[in-house]
Amino acid sequence: MVDADFLPDADPQLPGAPAGFGHCDCRHCGAARTPAHPARRLFTGLLAAGGVAALTPAWAQEGVDVGKQSRFTKLVSAEQVEAAAQQQYTQMMRQAQAQKALGPANHPQVVRLRAIAQRIIPFAAAWNPRAQQWRWEVNLIGSRELNAFCMPGGKIAFYFGILQQLQLSDDEVAMIMGHEMAHALREHARERMGKNMATNGAIELGAALLGLGNMGRGIANIGGQLLSLTFSREDESEADLVGMELAARAGYNPQAGVTLWQKMGQASKGAPPQFLSTHPAGPTRIRDIERTLPRVQGLYARAPKPEQRFQPPAPAKS
Repeated sequence: MVDADFLPDADPQLPGAPAGFGHCDCRHCGAARTPAHPARRLFTGLLAAGGVAALTPAWAQEGVDVGKQSRFTKLVSAEQVEAAAQQQYTQMMRQAQAQKALGPANHPQVVRLRAIAQRIIPFAAAWNPRAQQWRWEVNLIGSRELNAFCMPGGKIAFYFGILQQLQLSDDEVAMIMGHEMAHALREHARERMGKNMATNGAIELGAALLGLGNMGRGIANIGGQLLSLTFSREDESEADLVGMELAARAGYNPQAGVTLWQKMGQASKGAPPQFLSTHPAGPTRIRDIERTLPRVQGLYARAPKPEQRFQPPAPAKS
């Protein structure tokens, strides 16, 4: 059924659209965080803190290990970042709707995206307790661009082009969605803002780290910052791993991370898509995913699987 109010290839002008899937700022690729020690998720940390680490079941010890969140997140209020993201996201969706580029709730791909999100979201709070209060939103934008994003506070959007051109399976969609959710859960945007503030001298870094500074100072233009931020390659690699675990726990095959990036590699032939131009190298990325698979395959094996599977959009007519 064709919806006259939705144009999958509308390619709307959305000046508020964030960089989205795979964008990173290579200027910072050499300045990777070096955590003092690996950090596990909330449930594992609580078990260990209670002196019952020896009794922790094997499944709780599985999953990926990532470093502590950067101290730079302390320089910016999470509430303000999420409020700004809500405002920007709402504006973007209104702009898309005005240009007939916002997928209606009954569109098959909107139904698909929201069904996958519903399976992943319950596992989000283990990475960030704030996610329990987030008002998650999932929308589809009618654009041929290969893109997807999740803004702070759980504001998700997929572009029709990435679903159609790459003919993504549900497992591959879950890998992308988990990846984007991981950026929000690990507060990469908030961290980047904190780094920018410290670099620009907007606040006194030492005082803020000691809790003596005004954390809200210097972020009056926080909405504008959200639109211009890009992620580092380290952020992208971390999001790959966290996203893979989220998808596996939700019952989606983490092996799809390999097939996804193989498809990305094919898409990069000729004129590389923008999202790949600043992304970690495909072969390196696939190797990292394959190395991590043993830590999440057990989670996937035991997870309840989706009862319904969806098909990607019909390929575009040449």
